[in-house]
Amino acid sequence: MTEHEYALINGVNRSKVGRYIAAVAGGLAALLVFLFLLIVNLAGFLGWNVNLPPTILSLAVTGSIYFGLYWLFDRFAWRWRWLSRLIGVPDLSGEWSCNGQTTDADGSVTYEWVATVSIVQTWDKVRVRLKTEQSGSNSINAALIHDSVDGYRLIYNYRNDPRPGEPELRTHHGFAELTFNDDLRSAEGNYFNGHGRYTFGRMQLTRK
Repeated sequence: MTEHEYALINGVNRSKVGRYIAAVAGGLAALLVFLFLLIVNLAGFLGWNVNLPPTILSLAVTGSIYFGLYWLFDRFAWRWRWLSRLIGVPDLSGEWSCNGQTTDADGSVTYEWVATVSIVQTWDKVRVRLKTEQSGSNSINAALIHDSVDGYRLIYNYRNDPRPGEPELRTHHGFAELTFNDDLRSAEGNYFNGHGRYTFGRMQLTRK
């Protein structure tokens, strides 16, 4: 399984971020082209022959700067604490310890389990991987919600596959919703399984 795109709700629109990066790239490109043309003029004054169409140069420089800036933003810049708060997208990536409880309809605990949750996240994509001694699951799609009252919520669907030698378990799909504390050190939420295993319960996550 690989990372997949995720929806942003109440955060900064991704298209706006793209426009901001494009504007910065255009400004930097204009400055670099201006400096390059000064060098070309100087070279011509010295009798050197430099022949590069300014239009092609401008397009090449702008495109290169844009892709470079977007790559830096996607991989690193959005994680900066002040920028993360500004755009409303928290950095949830890393390893989390998970304590889970399977419950019945009246909320009574019927089974307790532990797991490790690995979250891989960039600006564009995310993957939530949960592993227990009996099975493992991977997120299929996800949404990240910035709630001004409750904090950040991660909602995702997943596919769970049992490990070999677990005859009582079957491949199934499910849904989970996690609410993270402001310090992004812990989270809690609920999960619901279906299409192969009809169980539900609670989860508590603590960042390792």
